[in-house]
Formats: sequence, C-alpha cells, structure tokens
Amino acid sequence: MSTSSVEATVKIQPEITPIPLMQLATAFWGFKTLATAVDMDLFTHLSSSPMSASELARWFNIEERPAEMLLTGCAGLGLLEKQDGRYRNTPLADTFLARSARYYFGGFVTMLNRRLYSGWDRLPDAVRTNKPTTWDPDKQKSLFEGADPAMMGTFWQAMHSLSIFTARALGEAVDFGGFRDLLDVGGGSGAFDIELCRRYPNLSAMVYDLPFVTEIAAGKIVEAGLSGRIATKPGDFFTDAQFPAGHDVILLSMIMHDWSEADDQAIPRKCYEALPKGGAVVISELLVNDDKTGPAPAALMSLNMLVETVGGRNYTPAEYSAWLNEVDFRDVRVVWFEAAGANGAVIGYKRK
Repeated sequence: MSTSSVEATVKIQPEITPIPLMQLATAFWGFKTLATAVDMDLFTHLSSSPMSASELARWFNIEERPAEMLLTGCAGLGLLEKQDGRYRNTPLADTFLARSARYYFGGFVTMLNRRLYSGWDRLPDAVRTNKPTTWDPDKQKSLFEGADPAMMGTFWQAMHSLSIFTARALGEAVDFGGFRDLLDVGGGSGAFDIELCRRYPNLSAMVYDLPFVTEIAAGKIVEAGLSGRIATKPGDFFTDAQFPAGHDVILLSMIMHDWSEADDQAIPRKCYEALPKGGAVVISELLVNDDKTGPAPAALMSLNMLVETVGGRNYTPAEYSAWLNEVDFRDVRVVWFEAAGANGAVIGYKRK
C-alpha cells in the first residue's frame, strides 16, 4: 500500500515579520526595567547628580556590570541620556520620575509593580474563573479591605498624578464654561475638580466619595488653594439613596469600569434625579470601540478589571449611550480625546 503526502506550503508575505510579536512578548522587559529604576529611586538621584556606571555602582553598592546595564536599558527606553560619560534624566524622567517632581508618577509604577504585576501573572486563572487575582472576593469585601496602608497611599498618589493630566485633556475637549456647579461622583483625590476649576474660573465643584477618600481630597484641595470653590461630601454612591443635589453637571470619571453592567446602570438614574432640567452628565473613560476590536489601552484596561474587580470592564460609547437614553437623557454625544486615563467622554442632558 502506497501513501502519498502533500506538504502544505505557507506563503509568507515579505512585509509581515515577527517583530510586532517580539515587541509584545518582551513588553514586560521594559516595564520591569522602569520599575526597578523607580524602586531604586534612580531618577531622583540622577536629577541632581548625573553619574557614570562606575559612580552609580559605588553609590548603590552594587557591581558595575548591572549598574551599566540598568543605565543602558533606561537610556534605550528614552528615560536617560548620556553626556561626557555620565547619565542624566531626560525631560520626561525629570518631569515625572524624580520624587521632587510636582507630578511624580513613580507611585503609579510602584503600584503596578508591587500589586498588579503578580495579579496579571495569574491572568489565565482570572480568565478561567471570572474572579479577580489581586484579592480574594471569598474572603474580602473589596479590594481595599486588608490592603497595606502604605500601598494604598501610593495608589492614591499615583491616581492623582494620572488624573491631573487626564482632567486637563477632558477640560480642553469638553466645554464646562456653561456650568456653575460640578458634582464629581467617586471623585477620588479631587484632581479633576482642581484642574477643571483652574481652567473654568466660574466653576465650583464637590468631591463625593467614601469618607477616607474625601479626607485625601480635602488635603489636595487645600494644597491647590481652592478650598473656597471645591467642597467634599463623604458618602457612598451605591448605598446612598440620592446623590447630593444643587449641581448642574455631574462627572463620572474613571469609575464606571470598576463595576458590572447592573451596578453601572443604576448610576445614571441617580444622576438624572439629582440634576436640574437641562443639567448634564459627563462619563469620561477609556472607551472600547463599538465593535469591540480596541483600542489597545481600553481593551487592556478592561482585562485589568478582570484581574482587579468582580464584575467590572471597559464599556463602549453605544453601551453608555443606551444607559443614558434609558433614563431619559437626551442629545447624547461622544467626544474623543487622548489622555493617559481616558480617551473620550459620553455626554447626556436632562430634558428641559
């Protein structure tokens, strides 16, 4: 009996290479290089004193080989530059990664490294079980319960830095000039309120969040010199029967992705009830596109919600629009922009 075999041939298009896959597969190399440098406070030291590899080795009491390799890695990532044999921070690193920087971003890197990295390592478990991997919902009421206070402080500082620049982009893309009183539901450290009030002199705001969070916000508001225009209101936007009234615009920024569809759909209704006729709700998020093919930052943040939450994910403009229409918001529209924490806003108005 004779057998014949047909050898399958795959035509490889010359313009297709494995380079994109290599970049994806090794993306964690760049992150861990950054995280190690932040953990060592490398950028703080180099902000005041550029160093050679041998000088850095002596400073950190390590051998010259790893010192040189870490410096070279950070330079390759665009975080350091070399002049006359010594490495110094690039403007990007000086602006965000030296502890003296006004907008220190290192806390966000530390939070990702010490909390989320191990959770993402267990992403297959999250996919198989539909349960978070950074905390145990069978033993904890929330991801905050039992969390290390120092890590939570790092988390809020990180979120404040991230939110500042996202708030600026939102304020440029969406005109808040026609509003007088903003209610920031789940407003965190108050970064959005601070930046929007700075941009719009006639705007006042209120941060509405859990008591321990509004304490953090109150301190940031004092630092910004805006105590006369930004108030805080402790509360729980899920369990409170009503949202604080007296505001003509309500902001839901970077909070909706934390919750399930059922939980989220209750929030626009409370917004509608709290707003006057003609008032507006603004949902600012990393929006997944309507056909759910990206963009990558929103899609990957959605997977992060699988790792971090019980029911959260990133939603589409169509989904948000449907929820707003369901409670009778009108003239719903989407505004796109580019920022670290959000890429767009869905806006709806209460019927006059």
